[in-house]
Amino acid sequence: MTAPAGFREHPAFLDGAAQRALLTDIRAVVADAPFFRPEMPRTGRPMSVEMTSCGAVGWVSDRTGGYRYQLTHPVIGKPWPRMPDSIVAIWRAVAGDPRLPDACLVNHYAPAAKMGLHRDEDEQDFTAPVVSISLGDDCRFRIGGLERGGPTRSLRLTSGDVVVLGGASRLAYHGVDRIYPGTSTLLRDWFPEGGRINLTLRRAT
Repeated sequence: MTAPAGFREHPAFLDGAAQRALLTDIRAVVADAPFFRPEMPRTGRPMSVEMTSCGAVGWVSDRTGGYRYQLTHPVIGKPWPRMPDSIVAIWRAVAGDPRLPDACLVNHYAPAAKMGLHRDEDEQDFTAPVVSISLGDDCRFRIGGLERGGPTRSLRLTSGDVVVLGGASRLAYHGVDRIYPGTSTLLRDWFPEGGRINLTLRRAT
């Protein structure tokens, strides 16, 4: 299938030096706001991805409150760290929207982690795009249309790739089917088993 209009790929958008610099900024965010593991709303089952956020608000999920954005980290209770300028600069370069993101989700995929097909629909306004940045091991990313169960397209994302879900693709179903372990050494000093870091920039409010 052809991806919905507004879905844009920027392969190798970040070179090696830019990836390492961005990772340094992300590690500082995680030092201030440690990774936690979100829970599925109905079952309380932990997701395979661990995450944190930076910016004015962060995304959380648990059995009692469901999917939502909030002002503070759900475990330590502190406000989220400021979004690094390096992340905002990527939004300015690719988003095509003068409004700046107020949330950046930082997802860590261990080698066996995945993310089922879903839509990003907890935001208050869908006119701004979602910008996704890949660091570390390759992954198989899958995108479909606006209806669950429809045809999908798969593509391999590598470290430094950036994709944008805007326009008609803003509410498209998408997910990560698998990680390809050992395809990058970028995270090895942080996570000996490797894995993938995904940054997802959004306007939530």
